Amino acid sequence: MIASALLQQYSTLFHPSGKPVLDLACGAGRNGLYLHQQQIPTIFADQNPTALASITDASSVSAEQCWQVDFENGDKQLQSNHYQGIVVFRYLHRPLIDDIKQAVCSGGIVIYETFTVENRQFGRPNRDAFLLQLGELQAMFSDWECLHYFEGIERNPDRAIAQIVCKKP
Repeated sequence: MIASALLQQYSTLFHPSGKPVLDLACGAGRNGLYLHQQQIPTIFADQNPTALASITDASSVSAEQCWQVDFENGDKQLQSNHYQGIVVFRYLHRPLIDDIKQAVCSGGIVIYETFTVENRQFGRPNRDAFLLQLGELQAMFSDWECLHYFEGIERNPDRAIAQIVCKKP
């Protein structure tokens, strides 16, 4: 599994001696594992216990670095100023955006990439709840310093995405 090109390009913004980076809705953990291999402290968060177990089974990630959590049920909140960064790929739960922004410490980084409404032409996901409106991701972080923004079509595989790399003031 290869980490996102976006993450590879901007992973130098994270510090090996800093607070952890949260790989939110990590799935199989490919992006967090890339950070972990770069000696960046990483927490893997997902609702799927099998996915989290596969991360610890296939790597040097400890069980303590894995957090089984369903962010959509509202049970557990992110701690304020707890992370040097949060990475989110292919996941959207709008009520969580403010929590993400609060959980990153001042000067910290968010790398976020997910699908836009234009993705319907390629198939799934295609429900409004899982698709950003055009310009929505940029608007969510308009009060942060934007280091990178892209919105459009990517190929191989075909998908319509928005991505942002931003720094908390």
